[in-house]
Amino acid sequence: MNSLTSEIQGFSKSHLKKQSTRVTTITGRQLIETRSGTSVLLAECSTERSTDCGFVQDLSLDLQVGLIKPFILISSQDAAQDIDTLRKYKVTHILNVAYGVENAFPDLFHYKTVTVLDVPETDITSCFQECFAFIDQARDQGSVVLLHCNAGVSRSASVAIAYLMSRDALSFQEAFDAVKAVRPSIRPNPGFLTQLKTYTP
Repeated sequence: MNSLTSEIQGFSKSHLKKQSTRVTTITGRQLIETRSGTSVLLAECSTERSTDCGFVQDLSLDLQVGLIKPFILISSQDAAQDIDTLRKYKVTHILNVAYGVENAFPDLFHYKTVTVLDVPETDITSCFQECFAFIDQARDQGSVVLLHCNAGVSRSASVAIAYLMSRDALSFQEAFDAVKAVRPSIRPNPGFLTQLKTYTP
């Protein structure tokens, strides 16, 4: 017992290894928290593009817009907040399935906001009918709807894939390929992929 006590008393904090903790905030941001003595260092990871932080983060604007059909486009939040891009593509309706992204031009466009968390446990199919009705409304008016989430990778892609499966009777793979052809960066999270593969409109 005495040897344990003396060992504890003689232990130095300098022998401790630095520990890092990955923290995911409610908005989906991923942070790496590293404690060093009494200080805490925070480094931000990518949100939707990767689960690995071993890279230099790309903070450039993503204004790439994919034309799924003449009346439906897909993009990241950057394009949805860039007035020149919206005018270039003659957008009239904007379907926002992001989390924590404000609608930038409420007086200029028809908006529909369906808040969806990009986590595998989210039941993405529960929002499909609401989203489809908004897209159909734009189509029936001869208008153009821009579908976006945060990165334009997981949530918006999943809604677009399901829309093609529902309205064009495409298989999952056909719909996935069609959306990926116009926006190569799409990558629905594993939970969304499972739901889409078993989705029956």
